Amino acid sequence: MNGANLPRRAFLKLSALSLGYVSTAPLWKLSGLMDFPQSERLGRAFTRTEVKSRPDYEAPTVEVLYDDAVVPWLREVSGWHPYRYKQRWVETPGGFVWAAGLQPVKNELNEPVDHLPETSLGEGMWVEVSVPYVELSLEKKPISPGYRERVKAGLPLRFYYSQILWVDKLKEDEDGKVWYRIKERYGYGDIVWADARAFRHLRPREVEPINTGIEEKRIVVNVEERYQTLSCFEGNSEVFFCRIAAGRKFDFEGRQLESSSTPVGTHTIWRKLVSTHMSGGTTGGGYDLPGIGWTTLFSGTGVAVHSTFWHNNFGGELMSHGCVNASPEDAKWIFCWSNPPVLYDPGEIYSKDAEITPTKVTVIEGK
Repeated sequence: MNGANLPRRAFLKLSALSLGYVSTAPLWKLSGLMDFPQSERLGRAFTRTEVKSRPDYEAPTVEVLYDDAVVPWLREVSGWHPYRYKQRWVETPGGFVWAAGLQPVKNELNEPVDHLPETSLGEGMWVEVSVPYVELSLEKKPISPGYRERVKAGLPLRFYYSQILWVDKLKEDEDGKVWYRIKERYGYGDIVWADARAFRHLRPREVEPINTGIEEKRIVVNVEERYQTLSCFEGNSEVFFCRIAAGRKFDFEGRQLESSSTPVGTHTIWRKLVSTHMSGGTTGGGYDLPGIGWTTLFSGTGVAVHSTFWHNNFGGELMSHGCVNASPEDAKWIFCWSNPPVLYDPGEIYSKDAEITPTKVTVIEGK
């Protein structure tokens, strides 16, 4: 998502709005949540996306969606895109959008808690963003590269649907509106405030391990570009299957990217976190992403299976910087099923500290 894909008028409007969100103005003067379309299912555009008259890449373009546009997701159908493996399209009121260009989201508001639970690290709780996106207000000058770049560009700061964050404080304004303070446990140290209604309180039962009595578990990831799959096995029985997106082997100019390929071979899960902050790469080609949920690290210092909210292109294309991207639902299941299990408090574990044998992850290329 970047300003280059916005029309000049919209970009200037966003720039003016975002300056208020990073100013020293009282938090309670912010508007809070956006007015999203009324629909059970919604789709958020990741970047500039064309709406077609029918589910066909060569059909006439009837509308253009820009970064973070939110539209009703009426249904998903098969169509035609000659340059992509994924041939699914989403019908919206304005026409059809290639499904990989939209994040499936909902707009579910929540009743804020009146107090934070006590944990081993003090008061706090895990929350999940349950709206398409929510605007943020920085408490201090930005520290992380991602926040600094967005502030510099005059772009708004946002959390997106399905991101997992840690809330360590709450506050009620003079109008009775509750605001949560989000402070990432493993981020750069940035502290932000946001409307509490945008976050669903994750309960300890949601992190409970699946099939705890079975130690003979293994994960097989296929990174062959046409397949891009992940399977979970208990013994010889496949108990879970999903589409994923693994590490890219080449850049957009066809140059090989050894450091971005998901490493083939057998690895061992060495750390798991309910949420973490991921960053890397270089200016212009790097990434800086907070609130990465359901992170299961298995190779090197940062290769993991994890939840993904910045694309919806699973099964058929290499998309990541080396990790195994999965949908939020799939990443959560894999996280809860694989060993070692993780407790809600503290929300992470190193395999070396566990009493159970960690799950092996075998990455293959081909059938």
